[in-house]
Amino acid sequence: MPQDPDPTPARETVEPQEAFAELGRLVVGETPLQQVLARVAELTLACVPGAEEVSVTLLEGEKAHSAAFTGKLAATLDERQYEGGFGPCVDAAQSGQVVRVDDTAAEDIYPDFAATAARQGVRSAVSVGMPMPQRVLGGINVYRFDEDPLDEDAVQILQVFAGYAAVAVANHSLYASSMALSANLQVAMQSRAVIEQAKGVLMATLHCTADEAFAHLATQSQHANRKLRDIAAEIVARTAGR
Repeated sequence: MPQDPDPTPARETVEPQEAFAELGRLVVGETPLQQVLARVAELTLACVPGAEEVSVTLLEGEKAHSAAFTGKLAATLDERQYEGGFGPCVDAAQSGQVVRVDDTAAEDIYPDFAATAARQGVRSAVSVGMPMPQRVLGGINVYRFDEDPLDEDAVQILQVFAGYAAVAVANHSLYASSMALSANLQVAMQSRAVIEQAKGVLMATLHCTADEAFAHLATQSQHANRKLRDIAAEIVARTAGR
């Protein structure tokens, strides 16, 4: 039986500009990072039309975790992806891309994730990488139970919001981070660089767009049951060895 979404009180509604402004008002050092992340998830749910459950993925080195979420189902679906090391939320956080699964009943790039999500009643999902220049990689994930996926306007709002959230999270992370965390996050940044290099190789060899190159990488990752970063590294290494 599909799992119903967690019962919630009346949903908060916030205009996008108000949400952006609230993130900008957070004072570094006064608001704990966990509280910032929880508010990022809440504001995403409140300002992105059609969002029904939201989670925030953070990458530290090679480890991913859901730092905040608005419902248990979002966290559960995220964790299934972290176990295997790939899936929409992991790939979006690593690459900075927008990764869409518009119909979990007919998804061929992420079939395992889609099948699991469909069994829980999730019809579509969008993951957006937060454009962080240093220290932290992450993404925001939106899940929907309704038949129609997020429309383009909603996805654009989500992308803009992810940019504001990235600044808030990066500022707090810079304030609180240790040398060990910095080293781990450097590994994550290197992963994103390798993925970008592999995309460039594929665009040149396959004569395709950046989005098509990323889809090609994601498909190979799923079919080989291997991490996106590892597939990308092999492509870059093969090219360098020619």
